Amino acid sequence: MTFRPVRKLLVANRGEIAVRVQRTAHDLGIATVAVYSDPDADAPFVALADEAVRLPGATPAETYLRGDSVIAAARSTGADAVHPGYAFLSENSGFARDCQDAGLTFVGPSPAAIAAMGSKLEAKAVMAAAGVPVLPGATVGPGDDARAAADRIGYPVLVKAAFGGGGRGMRVVRNPDELAGALEQAAREAASAFGDGTVFLERYVERPRHVEVQILGDHHGTVVSLFERDCSIQRRHQKIVEECPSPAVDAQLRADLGAAAVAAGRAIGYTNAGTVEFLLEESGAFHFLEVNARLQVEHPVTEMVTGLDLVALQLQVAEGRPLPESVRAARLDGHAIEVRLYAEDVPAGFLPTTGTLDRFHVPTPAGVRVDAGVSDGSVVGPHYDAMLAKVVAHGGTRDEAARRLARVLARAELHGVVTNRDLLVGLLGDEEFLAGRADTGYLDRHPELTNPQSGAAARIHATVAALARQARNRSAAPALAGFPSGWRNVPAPPQSVSYAVGDRTYAVTYTFHDRGAFGRDVDVAVDGEALPCRLVTAVPERVVLESGGVRRSYRVHTVGDRTYVDGPDGAATLVELPRLPEPGSVAAPGSLLAPMPGTVVRVLAATGESVTPGQALVVLEAMKMEHTVTAPAAGTLSRLTVSPGDQVQPQQLIAVIDEQQPEHAA
Repeated sequence: MTFRPVRKLLVANRGEIAVRVQRTAHDLGIATVAVYSDPDADAPFVALADEAVRLPGATPAETYLRGDSVIAAARSTGADAVHPGYAFLSENSGFARDCQDAGLTFVGPSPAAIAAMGSKLEAKAVMAAAGVPVLPGATVGPGDDARAAADRIGYPVLVKAAFGGGGRGMRVVRNPDELAGALEQAAREAASAFGDGTVFLERYVERPRHVEVQILGDHHGTVVSLFERDCSIQRRHQKIVEECPSPAVDAQLRADLGAAAVAAGRAIGYTNAGTVEFLLEESGAFHFLEVNARLQVEHPVTEMVTGLDLVALQLQVAEGRPLPESVRAARLDGHAIEVRLYAEDVPAGFLPTTGTLDRFHVPTPAGVRVDAGVSDGSVVGPHYDAMLAKVVAHGGTRDEAARRLARVLARAELHGVVTNRDLLVGLLGDEEFLAGRADTGYLDRHPELTNPQSGAAARIHATVAALARQARNRSAAPALAGFPSGWRNVPAPPQSVSYAVGDRTYAVTYTFHDRGAFGRDVDVAVDGEALPCRLVTAVPERVVLESGGVRRSYRVHTVGDRTYVDGPDGAATLVELPRLPEPGSVAAPGSLLAPMPGTVVRVLAATGESVTPGQALVVLEAMKMEHTVTAPAAGTLSRLTVSPGDQVQPQQLIAVIDEQQPEHAA
């Protein structure tokens, strides 16, 4: 094999990983090329690149999964290497081979190693032969008896995509009646996300920990372990919190996991960066899951505790250089925790959300790292994964890292789309998490984190929004602008404004009172109930209130009819309600509205059909995940407004059900 220095690197990916790879490349003096879809034309990763090439279209199949288009972009710009990032083409052995055939250095493992691990079924066979413990499983293709295979394995079973990962194409099946539907949905998701709908069954381990080991291999026969990461806290089989080291792994288990991971790497002649994933049972027994033949989303936690740059090492290995002594001598330094900040509505079942980020700011004090693929003004659309950024904190201890990360998230300004920030802050302070007892069933045991109860803070936030609005109106007044806000020379009735916060409405009334040299007081009521507080400061972007002898400062950001309030008691998005609603703005009874943006995959009922409560009517797909819209009550489907292939927006009318009226005894 012939090696050469990398001079110009094409990054065959998007979002935060494209930004992250480019930054290291630039630090090493390497020019970069971005490829981008139409929705990504104005994305930060495109602006960061030295050159960028458009991939016409919007869907992954039209753009980032088009290996021929990516290679053509490399040729047209004179790039000599391709970094695939993760997902998309990163574990496509055919693409890696095509890059080599085109004279491009593929920054990743060999096509043979990717092919060996690309099929999770083949990977398990290879690992079993190498002495790595594996779980029982079976392939299920056309004509195979899936029920018989599941019976042999034993319920519950896990349906998994044979190619790809990230929780897509994965379903837990607890009884035979669920099997056929789970196989069909998993195959569709797998085909959409990875271009191959092959799925298989595997024994499902209840409440395990998900632990993975970072490995690095070079072309000189060296394969090393860079310790484990714990990725147990997940939703829909996708990780949302990762940390290094694992709180459940002691020195001996760490050595055993590392040895098994290195054996796995050597069994396939692994080069470059990769991850060997395991399920860890409470007894300490672990089972091979898969090898991710690429860089992982959660690689920053390994970087923060080892001081290594994994992307730089990937490039060095791709150039044929041996792993440096710093890799072989790596030691753990402190603890790092990463959270994935997603655009999603957690209480609604982790539904992806879309919109424009009116503001995206996450503080970065010492010990904190933010890998983001968005910035102020970025549009979050329905075509790709919903992750906005990875926020990582390092500390001397696990508690220190968790506290630092929770504070940074709580103080972040995330305006324009609904995110999972509150969930992340809540779990970072949860007693079970801090005790290191989390497993893959953690969120199932903590519904209070996924369905937080709105408290008194919402009333305060509505008050802050109203007072900031008053200050903004006063500062923009064409006459008497220098007079204090709310000044009157005769008594006036209270001023009022109403806000929607989620599905709640808050009506705020307030009256100002001049106290001469002592400033001004304000009487506030929310929904008719007095709110004891004293106004200290009110300007359009900052309000300071005092209540019970305690002052609290709130940051305020207003865009159109939306007001964003960030304070020490949380954050809120408030929509100012018109005094008189527009005619027809309220949905008719029985209307079913799209819960998220996406594409209509299937329509399962017809106009005029009688439906029952919970009956599946329409299947939507967004960000490579499916969501089924069901009938809320019995009735007749009187109207259907969508067809397969249609694009829908949040709150768009999908169908109308004329609900069946209960019969009354004479």
